[in-house]
Amino acid sequence: MSEAIAFLPVRAGVLSRRAEILGDLRELVPAGRLVEDLNALVPFETDGFIAYRRRPLAVVLPETTAQVAAVMKYCHRYGIPVVPRGAGTSLSGGAIPQEDAVVLGLSAMSRILDVDYANRTATVQAGVTNLAISEAVGGDGYFYAPDPSSQLACTIGGNIAMNSGGAHCLKYGVTTNNLLGVKLVLVDGTVVDIGGKHLDAEGYDLLGLVCGSEGQLGIVTEATVRLLAKPEGARPVLFGFDSAEAAGSCVADVIGAGIIPVAIEFMDKPAIEICEAFAHAGYPLDVEALLIVEVEGSEAEMEAMLAAIVEIARRHGVKTVRESQSPTEAALIWKGRKSAFGATGRIADYICMDGTVPLSQLAYVLKKTAEITDRYGLRVANVFHAGDGNMHPLILYNINDPEDAARAEAAGMEILKLCVDAGGCLTGEHGVGIEKRDLMLHQFSEVDLAQQMAVRSAFDADWILNPSKVFPLEGRA
Repeated sequence: MSEAIAFLPVRAGVLSRRAEILGDLRELVPAGRLVEDLNALVPFETDGFIAYRRRPLAVVLPETTAQVAAVMKYCHRYGIPVVPRGAGTSLSGGAIPQEDAVVLGLSAMSRILDVDYANRTATVQAGVTNLAISEAVGGDGYFYAPDPSSQLACTIGGNIAMNSGGAHCLKYGVTTNNLLGVKLVLVDGTVVDIGGKHLDAEGYDLLGLVCGSEGQLGIVTEATVRLLAKPEGARPVLFGFDSAEAAGSCVADVIGAGIIPVAIEFMDKPAIEICEAFAHAGYPLDVEALLIVEVEGSEAEMEAMLAAIVEIARRHGVKTVRESQSPTEAALIWKGRKSAFGATGRIADYICMDGTVPLSQLAYVLKKTAEITDRYGLRVANVFHAGDGNMHPLILYNINDPEDAARAEAAGMEILKLCVDAGGCLTGEHGVGIEKRDLMLHQFSEVDLAQQMAVRSAFDADWILNPSKVFPLEGRA
């Protein structure tokens, strides 16, 4: 991919003092917690958005909130940019550093601090993986609802930064709907607690502001999240259709009828073939589009809901209806879906888009997406959270062919504009990062952006936290 995306100018004064800065940082964290060798810094050059790379000044891997605060206080005093990083699974370039930045990696802060079943909460450090919470409480009949496809690796801190969702967010909501409190280190090293175990906090909704702020307002070091009781039963069902448009229209009608399954996931034919070849989940290969619909509750509740969904699907010419017959089969169905990104990476490089559209526009946007990629001579595999309209078209290309990469990038930008023009938005859960930064003016007016940037400046007047992200560079110092 081209180097068309710009970064803010590096602070030459910071680069010239690298040796001095490294010496100071060594005094702030325990031995082995500072990465400074140039070769050892290579893994931190990029995240899941691998088209762009920048080697940071250094990487600090703190173990405590106090260490994070000490590093932030130091960097604030000397004007050193700081880029927070969880597991590096961001697909929008949210954790790509600049050459003058210190990466603050929170992966070592991976302890579950408290589980409170009476209040149905868990308090965890920011480096705890998403899946680890459900694994820790699953034996007692509880789970943490947000479940991004990368949940085996992605961390709670990163989930909070991007307000991540997942397949089951249709019923249970995304991160912000399951987050009760955070411990936040401000840019000057001040530590504040926002929210807590209670459901509603007094005053301004600072928790809502922090969740989804992409590491630009402060560094989350701990989080208190909501735990839910496991349902009595759950059953995923495969629905195969002869066209993507029919599947999209079916989704809109299911939600329009007031039926809220726990999940509705979409795959088109290329995605079906890719995922089936990897997971051998039993996906039908003779259809053009597949919906994975999961219902939960008692046996009677599941049967009643499925009957209503099947009736709607028949009106849209459903070709295949296949219920999972065992926990093993159900796990395979979800393995195929959650492996989609990795399975696609086995056959081609790809850009993963993240636009969200109204459900009534799903069929239209799917059709136009195919037209856009055809015009650029590219292939696309669609796999996404259909229940809330969060689309993830995977545009396949050859990263080693600059022309092919440029076409993929241009097609992706058109698709994101299409989502906004259809009444949607640029991102559902991946964040803006670098990828969508220069499209912000397509969704927001200059007045809108000025207000957002004013809020950001109130927290970080010098813009040292995660610079070059979210907001267009034009007009910024």
